[in-house]
Amino acid sequence: MNTTNGTLDEALERLHTTGPEFRGFLSNHGPMAVEALVRRGQARTVHRWLDTYAAKLEDVPSPQSPLDDTNWQEALGDPRRVTDWTAYLTRQVAERPWREVLAEWWPRLLPGIAGAATHPVIRVGHAVRVLLEEGEEAPRIAELAHAIGYWAARHTTLPVTVRPAGTTSPADALAALPRIADQQVLPLDGLAQLPGTDGWLTAAEALRAPEDPDAARDQLAAVVQAATHRYLDYGHGDAVLLVHAATAPNAVLRTLPALPRSLWSASLGVAWAATAALTSVYSAPEPLPPLRASSLTPEEVFARATAHGDEHAIKLADTALDVASWTPDGDDRALSAALRGMELIEPGT
Repeated sequence: MNTTNGTLDEALERLHTTGPEFRGFLSNHGPMAVEALVRRGQARTVHRWLDTYAAKLEDVPSPQSPLDDTNWQEALGDPRRVTDWTAYLTRQVAERPWREVLAEWWPRLLPGIAGAATHPVIRVGHAVRVLLEEGEEAPRIAELAHAIGYWAARHTTLPVTVRPAGTTSPADALAALPRIADQQVLPLDGLAQLPGTDGWLTAAEALRAPEDPDAARDQLAAVVQAATHRYLDYGHGDAVLLVHAATAPNAVLRTLPALPRSLWSASLGVAWAATAALTSVYSAPEPLPPLRASSLTPEEVFARATAHGDEHAIKLADTALDVASWTPDGDDRALSAALRGMELIEPGT
């Protein structure tokens, strides 16, 4: 194991001694942030960042009662059972290949993407990325179990069902979405306004429907790009929560290669629904003045996010670098969105 991967595994082992949430409902972003830091060449900063971040984390919640293949449904969406879920999924990945476990649980959990403001699926996406690209060390497989377990405990469905059936591009579809009436609310209260928002479902379902799994993957990448670009102009509506309109679909995109192709189109539909919902709940009504990344390289942009220190700024920059890598000449708007996040989000301490 090289030093970089060893740093990640050490960080994950540290984080697995802490709970998945703190202060009642805030998600533990540690596993997501440290994976991004290591991936983007900032491994030397990981333990220093984690020393500071861990000060706010809490102990693992006490278990309630064991889960198994016969009773898990009764605990779906019950955050009090999160430690039971972690234990159950840890047993599963010990007994079977992690891809097999993921493929079984993905369609069960996908409808609940709205849980904990989409943080569980984002955590799964980071876990899958490192397993696919860096190797299947034990702490990384354990992280996948923790991530899936957290998603199961926070499983929450959107109050609307979106079935893309139109011809509109993701960028145009996002631009056409109406905003909810009252945006000064917690995520679930904001999402609850969607069914009563005139024209919302029609606008969301205008997204172009994919013809096959490959088209679904490409469309999902376009959703990620469009949401990242939109953050640049409208992120000041809620600088932290609107980050997830880009990072949640990117987590799904990162997971697709580990899933059966038969699940790709459904994954696009749910990811798009989450992005559309978060956009309507948290986008500002008017755009900010332009901001450009000038001559900064992607590596320099991420280094700035690392120095900024906030976990959301780090994750947004990580997604922005993905988007920038998809075009030969880079993507100035994506990198500028990352810089906008650092401008709008309070630096980490």
